[in-house]
Amino acid sequence: MQQELNNMLPANFANESRVWIYQSSRPFSDKEELQINEQLEQFYTQWLTHGAPVKGWAKLLFKQFVIVMADETGTNVSGCSTDSSVRLIKSMERQYKVNFFDRMAVTFLVKGKTEMLPFDQVQYAIDKGYLNKDTLTFNNIALTKKELLEKWLVPLSATWLADRLALPIK
Repeated sequence: MQQELNNMLPANFANESRVWIYQSSRPFSDKEELQINEQLEQFYTQWLTHGAPVKGWAKLLFKQFVIVMADETGTNVSGCSTDSSVRLIKSMERQYKVNFFDRMAVTFLVKGKTEMLPFDQVQYAIDKGYLNKDTLTFNNIALTKKELLEKWLVPLSATWLADRLALPIK
């Protein structure tokens, strides 16, 4: 999975590039995915910070996560330019009737598909055997490209959730 993820991200961005992860409350259809990726490309090709172009990139991954990336090796992203990306995400929320800011939902990769659960139902899913310590989990706290590659899609036992759950040892 690491190599697949690596192939999805721009190779010419520094490992320290800043990353913002927006998890949608539902997966998008193929048609919506095309539209969203067009909107994201239009945004990042015109993204500016204090009048200077940002080396940016953005894409919908796994039909559910908008990833925005800025390589700051040349130009640092300012508060105003970050705000412009958030405005785009909020606009997409209205357009597609989704929520990108629900921090109490956790998404897993189960049988190759994303599955989202409210945090308070994760223990139940573990107890019933639907999830286990090895279930791949989207750990949406990555802040850099390197963290996105190494710590975004990891076994449940390697996430911040592990300390809050009773994971059976198998």
